[in-house]
Amino acid sequence: MEEYHVIPKKITIPFSYTAGRVASRFFSELRDNKKIMGVRCPSCKKVIIPPQLICVECFEVTEDWVEVGPGGLLLNYTVVERPEPHYPVKPPFIVGIIRLDGADTNLIHFVRGIKGDGDINIRLVPKFAEDRTGSIRDIEYFEPEKG
Repeated sequence: MEEYHVIPKKITIPFSYTAGRVASRFFSELRDNKKIMGVRCPSCKKVIIPPQLICVECFEVTEDWVEVGPGGLLLNYTVVERPEPHYPVKPPFIVGIIRLDGADTNLIHFVRGIKGDGDINIRLVPKFAEDRTGSIRDIEYFEPEKG
């Protein structure tokens, strides 16, 4: 039997990622217009956020763009306390499941301004970044709606 030797090394491979037609429009609308866009399935009529090219329920191509939110309802959340090198912010922070107005699916994003002691079913609104770059982080976080 042949013997193999493993030599541990680290290599860096540069690459570019293309978000695709649907995600690119979603990110462009966040960056340029502070609008959160979803797509409506032509068959089941569900509004999908974040938008997807194909409806996961009906397998139909989605091409009907609709604005959702910007506010929505906090359905659930978790408090992240353990640090990991890939997190974009330092713990502790809260990640929530948000049902935006007009959407039939949920968005997962950072939430600030809640205590993290069981608050759910509260209205949230987005806080957009000052310098937007065309990514999901163009929404810095969601916070409780005032008034």
